[in-house]
Amino acid sequence: MEDAFRSLSDQELGELEIIETLRFDPGQGLVRCDLHLARMARSATAFGFPFDRGGALAALAEASGAGPLRLRLTLNRTGRFKLNSAVLAPDPPIWNFAIARDRLHAADPWLRHKTTRRSLYNRHRAELPPGVDEIVFCNHFGALCEGTISNIFVLRNGVLLTPDTGAGLLPGVLREQLLAQGKARPAGLTLADLASAEALFLGNSLRGLIPARLVSGPMPAPSAP
Repeated sequence: MEDAFRSLSDQELGELEIIETLRFDPGQGLVRCDLHLARMARSATAFGFPFDRGGALAALAEASGAGPLRLRLTLNRTGRFKLNSAVLAPDPPIWNFAIARDRLHAADPWLRHKTTRRSLYNRHRAELPPGVDEIVFCNHFGALCEGTISNIFVLRNGVLLTPDTGAGLLPGVLREQLLAQGKARPAGLTLADLASAEALFLGNSLRGLIPARLVSGPMPAPSAP
């Protein structure tokens, strides 16, 4: 277990689950599966959870459908996998996004792992105003970080840029693939880069890159749960 998580109580560890959200396409199968399972394995190591890749693949093998599916694979402290699936609605032509008033802490180790400990993101998604599809966060230094369910990408001088992990964000699977393929580069980005961008995109492994548009500045903080 990483030092940052050694203070977790038995109850907290017992309630915690690691999450991977994958896309299933009938003609293609599991999209970016290897990258998803590699990220889950890294998080399992960080929290001291057992991880059996074969068990994960067996759970995912239950997925089937005539159309695209959203798969949610979770792993708990005992190494048990659970799969939930739902029909995936068509991709929107564009995502309208706003900037959160809440700021992320760049050094927060929880940001590097996708887990059920995500109340801040859930509250923001539960209170999305009409016409807004996503909320994007900055950190306390003013650097762009991530959305509640997406990474942000800025096209500048013909180059696709995305915030560096040091800003405080989840290293998304689509983001990882684009960086490895040389189709995107990490960079320090601020709100000023949104105004000067040639194009904006929000992306995740479930939906790929979606054109995006900033429609509002800092939003009010969500109400307490």
